[in-house]
Amino acid sequence: MATETTPPTDTLPEQTEKSSETGSSGRPLRRWPLVILLLLIPVCWYLQLAWETPPLTVMMMSFFGPLVVGAAVVVWWLFASRASWPEKLLALLGWSIVGAVPCFFLHPTMKGMGTMYNVIPTLLLAGGVSLLLFGGLPKTRSVITLLVIGLASAGWTLARSEGVTSDFRSELAWRWEPSAEEQYLASIERVDASDSEVSTDFEAAEFHWPEFRGPERDGKVHNVSIAEDWEANPPKLLWKSRIGPAWSSFAVAGPYLFTQEQRGDNEAVVCLQADTGEIVWAAEYESRFWEPVAGAGPRATPTVTAEGVFALGGSGLLHRLEPETGEVIWQVDIKNDADRDPEMPMPVWGFASSPLVHEGLVIVHAGGTGEGGVLAYDVESGELRWGAESGDHSYSSPQFARIAETDGILMICNEGVRFLDPADGSVLWNHRWPYDGYRVLQPVVDNDAVYISTGLGEGTRRLDVAEEDGDWSVDEAWTSRGMKPDFNDYIEHDGYIYGFDVAIFGCIDLETGKREWKGGRYGKGQAVLLTESNQILVLSEKGELVLLEANPDRHVELAKVPAIDGKTWNHPVVVGDRVYVRNAEEAACYVLPVSSEPKDTPAVAALR
Repeated sequence: MATETTPPTDTLPEQTEKSSETGSSGRPLRRWPLVILLLLIPVCWYLQLAWETPPLTVMMMSFFGPLVVGAAVVVWWLFASRASWPEKLLALLGWSIVGAVPCFFLHPTMKGMGTMYNVIPTLLLAGGVSLLLFGGLPKTRSVITLLVIGLASAGWTLARSEGVTSDFRSELAWRWEPSAEEQYLASIERVDASDSEVSTDFEAAEFHWPEFRGPERDGKVHNVSIAEDWEANPPKLLWKSRIGPAWSSFAVAGPYLFTQEQRGDNEAVVCLQADTGEIVWAAEYESRFWEPVAGAGPRATPTVTAEGVFALGGSGLLHRLEPETGEVIWQVDIKNDADRDPEMPMPVWGFASSPLVHEGLVIVHAGGTGEGGVLAYDVESGELRWGAESGDHSYSSPQFARIAETDGILMICNEGVRFLDPADGSVLWNHRWPYDGYRVLQPVVDNDAVYISTGLGEGTRRLDVAEEDGDWSVDEAWTSRGMKPDFNDYIEHDGYIYGFDVAIFGCIDLETGKREWKGGRYGKGQAVLLTESNQILVLSEKGELVLLEANPDRHVELAKVPAIDGKTWNHPVVVGDRVYVRNAEEAACYVLPVSSEPKDTPAVAALR
């Protein structure tokens, strides 16, 4: 007869404990997927360092990848972590609240893109690390993670964003530290345009660098040759001063410099003494453009002529000013004439078109609908004379060119490039090369060949243009990925193009598009060409002056010195033996060691 046996009572506690551990509410977390996800966040942040010239997709992955991985951490917590559903839902609610509440107190520069790129991924990273370390403590892991996320979120309220570098790395500062703009405003005495008494006769002045990238907008400097031994004879600092934020360059007329800057809630067109950097006058008007990548300030460079100073602000206010005093002659808001999309009243990166003054017209790109793409205003009155279609955005500037013995205006936009009749804006020829990203660069013209580029990734294209009896032909000769510039203008010299392949300097052949060489890491800087001496002067993203040999066979760096501090994307200007440089924080003038006296033109003489 079978007898019923009872398990020993001393085994019951062990079985009870084992049963508890296998229950959904008390099990340790499944942490190996979390380890993989957490490792992916820094991989995304630094992924682009694996490429010499990272493609656009890699840069976007570096920028948005951590956010996507962070979302995957949430998915892991809900569906693969082994936590019970009550813990999952209550913890996620609590984490969301303690992470979100401090975000209402973030510095304004940290909101929007700063929150997406910096705050949210780091909160998810902090929470993930906490769960990784304390996931084996079922009763306390959610509370510990709550505290970690709350502290991380509160920590971001102490930070201020100063934009990003060209490779999308954040530039951060403590929010209580005065910004460079605030320090500048505290250091200057406001010189109102109406208080100025400049006696210079601008009608007799030589406008030797009157506009963006020089008289031809090609970045070429003539009659200057620089001595190459900078250890023995380096460039000498003439002056250095603070300046308000902007990505403008300088226009130079006689002994005066003209540029733009941000001053708190006002934009300003500013005239400086070329010899000292002192402010002669500043014409301020209420307008502030800011975006989280490049920060605050105008993007365009003023144009100075005998008729006046013409300047376009970041928000679209176009001015004609008296060059002697800065007094406003007329002002127009190009957004009104452009009839832009109400949902996108301004381009993402602001209005960046440096005004082109040609035969009584002031021409800018506005990116409006229909014939609101390019706008031409009367120099004297500011009245709109004509408009032309030209895509819905461009950060390039209109450029005068003579092609096939015909004068016209080249305009690059997101749809491609157009050649416009200056008289009425009618299209002489058009080449479509649609690109969803931004186009920033100026075209290069060599005889009847036109060279244009996209933003990151697509490269450079040569167009061969011809005209016969009014019929134009535009043929694509080649498209090369040997040079993929971003917002760094290139220069043509003796059958080659020199410029930046993303962030590395390089050279390609004009006839074939074949890359000749690539070398020299100067960030995303800007360059000018010294034509007679076969030299290139680069202003690096770190604010260094670099002298290169314009050599199609190899990269030859001749000399390098630090010039200004801070992120530098602005174009340098060379006039005679002076180089004028600026960024969003500093401006400076250096006297270059010339190897022979530059030609004594009235323009150079005016600066001596």
